Amino acid sequence: MARPFLCMILIAALVLTTGCWDRTEVNDLAIVMGTALDVTKKGEVKGTVQIALPQQAGTSDGSGRKEKFFVLSAAGQNNMEAIQRLQNKLSRRLFTSHRSVIFISERLARRGLGDILDIFTHDPHNRLRTFIMVVRGGDPEKIVEVQYPFEEAPTEAVKEMEILGDHLSVTLRDFFIASSSEGGNPVAAAITPEISSGKSKKDLFRFSGAAVFKELKLAGFLNEKETDGLLWITGRKKQGRIVAALPKGYGSIGMVLVTASSKITSEVNGDKVKFHIRLRGNGDLLENNSPLDITRMPNLKMAEKALEDTVAKQAKECLYKIQKEYKSDVAGFGGVLFRNHPRKWKQIQKKWDKLFPEAEISVSVKLNLRETGVSGPPLQLKEKEIVK
Repeated sequence: MARPFLCMILIAALVLTTGCWDRTEVNDLAIVMGTALDVTKKGEVKGTVQIALPQQAGTSDGSGRKEKFFVLSAAGQNNMEAIQRLQNKLSRRLFTSHRSVIFISERLARRGLGDILDIFTHDPHNRLRTFIMVVRGGDPEKIVEVQYPFEEAPTEAVKEMEILGDHLSVTLRDFFIASSSEGGNPVAAAITPEISSGKSKKDLFRFSGAAVFKELKLAGFLNEKETDGLLWITGRKKQGRIVAALPKGYGSIGMVLVTASSKITSEVNGDKVKFHIRLRGNGDLLENNSPLDITRMPNLKMAEKALEDTVAKQAKECLYKIQKEYKSDVAGFGGVLFRNHPRKWKQIQKKWDKLFPEAEISVSVKLNLRETGVSGPPLQLKEKEIVK
């Protein structure tokens, strides 16, 4: 009798503890693909969401094409209130687990993000792998409204461009780690909307460098070359193209980067801090707009030296901006001291904001052209025009 009674108890337990009584159907969700945050003239937080439209339910725009998304905005005293007002306009529950990008306006970034980002850390539906970007010189909602030709939504296009690895890519996780790290400050990618004029009206956007923060407030921007320098310094430069002008008016040369590395060493003597950055890279000849026969060793060395000088210049221009102008350690030099000299770091930690702008930082670059292409000199040149 004991065994049948035990089986009945187990069956009853299964019935009571299983089921999907609290599930949420997909048809009850408004799937957010991207979010844009701005500040109004009244000082309120303005939230704009890009919401996916199911393929079968999309409405036609008049040309027979079904819309893939729609955009909705609302403002509030804080992020939570703006989200609630957005929710009040929808018949479905906002769902952010598939969000690709969060766009922050330059206005809001300069005011500060301390009260804006906290909401993304508590809701488990908010993914820390979501990219964060600062919209430079424009309205962030303009980007989420773009009808991008290659992807279903502009946020997907931005995500794919970030994954390609040619630009600075920063996720919420990266941003939070940098802002809470020893002696460091966060940085985010910058993007600019390109609003076209005319009948065709094909709005797009472009990556436009990096946004440098100090104490969670936007300090300024790095241009694309300076951002390349930052990628080199921080070891995030893995691929890309380098173009350099050759000496003696020979023209220019281009290299496609295949591998790259960065190593930072440090010295501390009292309040005097020194760093040396060693950058290394390998790649192939991409373009030779010169009369040089690159297969000849002297010419090859000349080309490599010109490319090395270009990378060193990018790194030094970046260092000048973050050290002298913005005084913000977004490259993680404080973290290098924390790891290499933990005892000395404790002594200077509270003074790092003052010491970093005065730190002595040197840069050395070594690039190796592995392949020079199927021909040494440009094929369109006559023999007498080639420099060997």
